[in-house]
Amino acid sequence: VDLPLIRYAASKGKPIIISTGMASLGEINAAVEAARSTGNEQIIVLACTANYPADPSESNLRGIPVMRDALGTLIGYSDHTMGIGAAVASVALGAVLVEKHVTLNREDGGVDSAFSSEPEELNQLVTQTKIAWQCLGEPRIGARAQEKEGLRFRRSLYVVEDVKAGDVVTAQNVRSIRPANGLPADTFDTLAGRTFIKDAPKGTPMSWGLV
Repeated sequence: VDLPLIRYAASKGKPIIISTGMASLGEINAAVEAARSTGNEQIIVLACTANYPADPSESNLRGIPVMRDALGTLIGYSDHTMGIGAAVASVALGAVLVEKHVTLNREDGGVDSAFSSEPEELNQLVTQTKIAWQCLGEPRIGARAQEKEGLRFRRSLYVVEDVKAGDVVTAQNVRSIRPANGLPADTFDTLAGRTFIKDAPKGTPMSWGLV
Protein backbone atom coordinates (compact mmCIF):
# COMPACT_ATOMS: atom_id res chain seq x y z
CA VAL A 1 0.00 0.00 0.00
CA ASP A 2 3.07 2.32 0.02
CA LEU A 3 2.49 3.51 -3.53
CA PRO A 4 5.26 6.18 -3.48
CA LEU A 5 7.76 3.43 -2.57
CA ILE A 6 6.47 1.22 -5.38
CA ARG A 7 6.78 4.08 -7.88
CA TYR A 8 10.33 4.77 -6.69
CA ALA A 9 11.37 1.11 -6.98
CA ALA A 10 9.75 0.72 -10.39
CA SER A 11 11.35 3.92 -11.66
CA LYS A 12 14.76 2.22 -11.56
CA GLY A 13 13.75 0.19 -14.60
CA LYS A 14 14.48 -3.15 -12.96
CA PRO A 15 12.01 -6.05 -12.74
CA ILE A 16 9.75 -5.56 -9.73
CA ILE A 17 8.08 -8.25 -7.63
CA ILE A 18 4.99 -7.27 -5.64
CA SER A 19 3.66 -9.64 -2.98
CA THR A 20 0.00 -9.36 -2.08
CA GLY A 21 -0.53 -10.77 1.40
CA MET A 22 -3.64 -9.29 3.06
CA ALA A 23 -4.37 -7.09 0.02
CA SER A 24 -7.68 -6.69 -1.78
CA LEU A 25 -7.85 -6.81 -5.57
CA GLY A 26 -8.32 -3.05 -5.59
CA GLU A 27 -5.14 -2.54 -3.54
CA ILE A 28 -3.21 -4.94 -5.74
CA ASN A 29 -4.39 -3.17 -8.88
CA ALA A 30 -3.38 0.20 -7.40
CA ALA A 31 0.11 -1.15 -6.70
CA VAL A 32 0.47 -2.52 -10.23
CA GLU A 33 -0.74 0.73 -11.76
CA ALA A 34 1.72 2.67 -9.56
CA ALA A 35 4.56 0.59 -10.98
CA ARG A 36 3.25 0.94 -14.53
CA SER A 37 2.98 4.72 -14.18
CA THR A 38 6.78 4.84 -14.37
CA GLY A 39 6.77 3.04 -17.72
CA ASN A 40 7.99 -0.18 -16.13
CA GLU A 41 6.08 -3.26 -17.36
CA GLN A 42 8.50 -5.80 -15.84
CA ILE A 43 6.09 -6.73 -13.04
CA ILE A 44 5.38 -10.03 -11.32
CA VAL A 45 2.61 -10.13 -8.73
CA LEU A 46 2.82 -12.85 -6.09
CA ALA A 47 -0.31 -14.53 -4.79
CA CYS A 48 0.24 -14.83 -1.05
CA THR A 49 -1.41 -15.83 2.22
CA ALA A 50 0.26 -13.83 4.99
CA ASN A 51 0.13 -16.50 7.65
CA TYR A 52 3.29 -18.12 9.00
CA PRO A 53 3.07 -21.01 8.47
CA ALA A 54 -0.01 -21.04 6.24
CA ASP A 55 -2.36 -23.99 6.14
CA PRO A 56 -2.65 -25.41 2.58
CA SER A 57 -6.42 -24.91 2.75
CA GLU A 58 -5.79 -21.15 3.01
CA SER A 59 -3.80 -20.96 -0.23
CA ASN A 60 -6.68 -20.27 -2.66
CA LEU A 61 -4.50 -21.09 -5.65
CA ARG A 62 -7.47 -20.83 -8.00
CA GLY A 63 -7.03 -17.08 -7.58
CA ILE A 64 -3.80 -17.21 -9.64
CA PRO A 65 -5.45 -17.27 -13.09
CA VAL A 66 -8.03 -14.75 -11.84
CA MET A 67 -5.25 -12.34 -10.86
CA ARG A 68 -3.42 -12.92 -14.14
CA ASP A 69 -6.50 -12.08 -16.18
CA ALA A 70 -7.51 -9.11 -14.02
CA LEU A 71 -4.09 -7.49 -13.79
CA GLY A 72 -2.50 -8.44 -17.10
CA THR A 73 0.76 -9.32 -15.39
CA LEU A 74 2.80 -12.43 -14.73
CA ILE A 75 1.74 -14.10 -11.48
CA GLY A 76 3.90 -15.95 -8.98
CA TYR A 77 3.31 -17.53 -5.59
CA SER A 78 4.71 -16.52 -2.22
CA ASP A 79 4.51 -19.83 -0.35
CA HIS A 80 4.40 -20.09 3.43
CA THR A 81 3.01 -23.62 3.64
CA MET A 82 5.07 -26.56 4.85
CA GLY A 83 6.53 -28.77 2.14
CA ILE A 84 6.40 -28.22 -1.61
CA GLY A 85 2.91 -29.40 -2.59
CA ALA A 86 1.34 -25.95 -2.74
CA ALA A 87 4.21 -24.54 -4.77
CA VAL A 88 4.03 -27.36 -7.32
CA ALA A 89 0.26 -26.88 -7.60
CA SER A 90 0.72 -23.14 -8.09
CA VAL A 91 2.85 -23.75 -11.18
CA ALA A 92 0.10 -25.94 -12.61
CA LEU A 93 -2.27 -22.98 -12.20
CA GLY A 94 0.03 -20.52 -13.93
CA ALA A 95 2.58 -19.27 -11.38
CA VAL A 96 5.85 -18.38 -13.11
CA LEU A 97 7.83 -17.72 -9.94
CA VAL A 98 7.84 -19.28 -6.46
CA GLU A 99 9.13 -17.51 -3.36
CA LYS A 100 9.99 -19.72 -0.41
CA HIS A 101 11.72 -19.16 2.92
CA VAL A 102 14.90 -21.22 3.20
CA THR A 103 17.15 -22.19 6.10
CA LEU A 104 20.25 -24.36 6.27
CA ASN A 105 18.86 -26.10 9.35
CA ARG A 106 15.54 -25.58 11.14
CA GLU A 107 17.10 -26.59 14.43
CA ASP A 108 19.38 -23.55 14.30
CA GLY A 109 16.33 -21.41 15.09
CA GLY A 110 15.34 -18.03 13.72
CA VAL A 111 12.17 -16.02 13.29
CA ASP A 112 10.99 -18.03 10.26
CA SER A 113 12.94 -21.27 10.65
CA ALA A 114 9.87 -23.32 11.65
CA PHE A 115 8.26 -22.97 8.21
CA SER A 116 11.39 -22.62 6.07
CA SER A 117 12.66 -25.23 3.64
CA GLU A 118 15.95 -26.99 4.25
CA PRO A 119 18.37 -27.51 1.31
CA GLU A 120 17.05 -30.93 0.26
CA GLU A 121 13.47 -29.61 0.28
CA LEU A 122 14.61 -26.66 -1.83
CA ASN A 123 16.20 -29.12 -4.26
CA GLN A 124 12.92 -31.03 -4.50
CA LEU A 125 11.04 -27.75 -4.95
CA VAL A 126 13.18 -26.86 -7.96
CA THR A 127 12.93 -30.36 -9.44
CA GLN A 128 9.19 -30.84 -8.98
CA THR A 129 8.12 -27.34 -10.05
CA LYS A 130 10.20 -27.77 -13.21
CA ILE A 131 8.37 -31.04 -13.91
CA ALA A 132 5.02 -29.33 -13.27
CA TRP A 133 5.96 -26.57 -15.72
CA GLN A 134 7.04 -29.09 -18.36
CA CYS A 135 3.73 -30.95 -17.93
CA LEU A 136 1.66 -27.87 -18.81
CA GLY A 137 2.19 -28.24 -22.56
CA GLU A 138 -0.33 -26.59 -24.86
CA PRO A 139 -4.10 -26.04 -24.44
CA ARG A 140 -5.05 -28.70 -26.99
CA ILE A 141 -6.64 -32.14 -27.00
CA GLY A 142 -5.60 -35.01 -29.26
CA ALA A 143 -2.78 -37.42 -29.98
CA ARG A 144 0.68 -36.00 -29.32
CA ALA A 145 3.44 -36.47 -31.85
CA GLN A 146 5.02 -39.01 -29.52
CA GLU A 147 1.78 -41.02 -29.50
CA LYS A 148 1.32 -41.23 -33.29
CA GLU A 149 3.23 -44.51 -33.53
CA GLY A 150 0.91 -46.06 -30.95
CA LEU A 151 -2.22 -45.30 -32.99
CA ARG A 152 -1.59 -48.32 -35.20
CA PHE A 153 -1.93 -50.60 -32.17
CA ARG A 154 -5.52 -49.60 -31.53
CA ARG A 155 -8.23 -52.23 -31.88
CA SER A 156 -10.20 -52.72 -35.09
CA LEU A 157 -12.30 -55.45 -36.71
CA TYR A 158 -10.60 -58.53 -38.12
CA VAL A 159 -11.73 -61.83 -39.60
CA VAL A 160 -10.78 -64.34 -36.87
CA GLU A 161 -11.88 -67.54 -38.61
CA ASP A 162 -11.44 -68.64 -42.23
CA VAL A 163 -14.62 -67.61 -44.06
CA LYS A 164 -15.99 -68.30 -47.52
CA ALA A 165 -18.21 -66.25 -49.80
CA GLY A 166 -21.79 -66.62 -48.59
CA ASP A 167 -20.88 -66.97 -44.89
CA VAL A 168 -22.69 -64.62 -42.52
CA VAL A 169 -20.79 -62.08 -40.41
CA THR A 170 -21.07 -63.14 -36.76
CA ALA A 171 -19.38 -62.45 -33.44
CA GLN A 172 -17.54 -65.76 -33.92
CA ASN A 173 -15.83 -64.93 -37.21
CA VAL A 174 -15.32 -61.14 -36.82
CA ARG A 175 -13.95 -59.56 -33.67
CA SER A 176 -12.23 -56.44 -32.41
CA ILE A 177 -8.51 -57.14 -32.00
CA ARG A 178 -5.24 -55.30 -32.55
CA PRO A 179 -3.85 -53.63 -34.70
CA ALA A 180 -5.82 -50.80 -36.31
CA ASN A 181 -5.88 -51.86 -39.97
CA GLY A 182 -9.53 -52.98 -40.04
CA LEU A 183 -12.85 -51.18 -39.76
CA PRO A 184 -13.60 -49.34 -36.49
CA ALA A 185 -14.88 -51.64 -33.74
CA ASP A 186 -18.14 -49.71 -33.52
CA THR A 187 -19.12 -50.74 -37.07
CA PHE A 188 -19.70 -54.37 -36.02
CA ASP A 189 -23.44 -53.88 -35.44
CA THR A 190 -23.74 -52.61 -39.03
CA LEU A 191 -21.78 -55.60 -40.36
CA ALA A 192 -23.44 -58.32 -38.30
CA GLY A 193 -25.79 -60.43 -40.40
CA ARG A 194 -24.35 -59.36 -43.72
CA THR A 195 -22.74 -61.99 -45.95
CA PHE A 196 -19.18 -62.22 -47.15
CA ILE A 197 -18.90 -61.80 -50.93
CA LYS A 198 -15.45 -63.34 -51.10
CA ASP A 199 -13.29 -65.81 -49.22
CA ALA A 200 -11.11 -64.34 -46.46
CA PRO A 201 -8.54 -66.19 -44.36
CA LYS A 202 -8.21 -65.73 -40.61
CA GLY A 203 -6.29 -62.54 -39.85
CA THR A 204 -7.74 -60.45 -42.70
CA PRO A 205 -8.51 -56.84 -41.70
CA MET A 206 -12.24 -56.29 -42.06
CA SER A 207 -13.26 -53.92 -44.87
CA TRP A 208 -16.50 -52.92 -46.60
CA GLY A 209 -15.26 -54.68 -49.72
CA LEU A 210 -15.62 -58.08 -48.01
CA VAL A 211 -19.43 -57.86 -47.54
